[in-house]
Amino acid sequence: MTVDLKSFADENGIRYFMISYTDLFGGQRAKLVPAAAIADMQADGAGFAGFASWLDLSPAHPDLFGIPDASSVIQLPWKKDVAWVAADCVMDGMPLDQAPRNVLKKLIAEAEGQGKYVKTGVEAEFFLITPEGDAISDIRDTAEKPCYDQQAVMRRYDIIAEICDYMLELGWEPYQNDHEDANGQFEMNWKYDDALKTADKHSFFKFMVKSVAEKHGLRATFMPKPFKELTGNGCHCHVSVWNADGTQNVFADDKAEFGLSSEGLRFLGGIMKHAPALAAITNPTVNSYKRINAPRTLSGATWSPNTVTWTGNNRTHMVRVPDPGRFELRLADGAANPYLLQAVVIAAGLDGLKTNADPGPRYDIDMYEEGHLVTDAPKLPLNLQDALRAFEADEGLKGAMGSSFSSAFLKLKRQEWHSYVSHFTEWERENTLDI
Repeated sequence: MTVDLKSFADENGIRYFMISYTDLFGGQRAKLVPAAAIADMQADGAGFAGFASWLDLSPAHPDLFGIPDASSVIQLPWKKDVAWVAADCVMDGMPLDQAPRNVLKKLIAEAEGQGKYVKTGVEAEFFLITPEGDAISDIRDTAEKPCYDQQAVMRRYDIIAEICDYMLELGWEPYQNDHEDANGQFEMNWKYDDALKTADKHSFFKFMVKSVAEKHGLRATFMPKPFKELTGNGCHCHVSVWNADGTQNVFADDKAEFGLSSEGLRFLGGIMKHAPALAAITNPTVNSYKRINAPRTLSGATWSPNTVTWTGNNRTHMVRVPDPGRFELRLADGAANPYLLQAVVIAAGLDGLKTNADPGPRYDIDMYEEGHLVTDAPKLPLNLQDALRAFEADEGLKGAMGSSFSSAFLKLKRQEWHSYVSHFTEWERENTLDI
């Protein structure tokens, strides 16, 4: 339904709009626009210098315009005179192909063209830490197995309940909040939705969590592995595919093993087929590989995969099928771009449907204890460089994501990798100073 943003402002007491887009690195960029100017912005967009954010553009490129998608507008529950609205990036009157939200919308359109309606949900884990970022914020949160810790979650009740109240107010249908497996870590869950709405909500959720944490004098981080000895921040993605009008789950088959239909298995086959390349998108930072290749943590498990395997209701694998009609991709982490995460899942899955991809054998073992017995499954990349090489070599996934996006992403991520490897670390000083 088309929303007139000027009328929305008048009806809801909005003084300012945040016209927001997400760049290739997941950075959230916005202009604060007075409501008096929003009608023109809705028609023509807010102007940005694209080179000033992480996009593959130069200072010589023309203006980038963020055209607000009025259907995504959200009145900030904690600051009622401001509204946030996701924007689509346009340059020279055409959608900017490399912009993450545009990539996702293109793939959603491809799925719809095949009569497929993709629904997803995410589990965005985060830590509440000190403002300096050097420690968890609760000095009493020290349990060896802190997951679901009743006392610890209640010590952060003010923050968690405030965020959950806002999700209730926004109609997201949140259904549970918990202290996660690491000290200082939390997870909040809301109902699944179509892939674009999930991506917009995921983007806004990160903004909201950080804003509420700052309001309470703390800091929230979605960094994949902020503390060496603790479990990292995952962003598990639950996936199902429905018929064109979203009324029938085509992944569901009561007669099939785990209740996953042949179409569901083929879609999963695409995820398994492209997993090493897909990791460049789902695990997009240097730090990401400290999570998926981590040693045992203080709690006893990392809860993250390092091998391309799938199973039933078993959390030690890259993909599990917890219920009929859906599967959970456990690879992605907190650094994943909300839009690119959804896009790459759809891209890989559609290729699986197209090529009748076989997900391969199912493993029912505990991968943390017996993973060494699996010798015929690919390992996930050991670092960002390996992931980028896998993505570059995967012509099918690159093509599905779009050549403009893939070229820009690889270029900027290689620059990031080179910046990392040229950085001198304290480890080098401690271990090689006297060689």
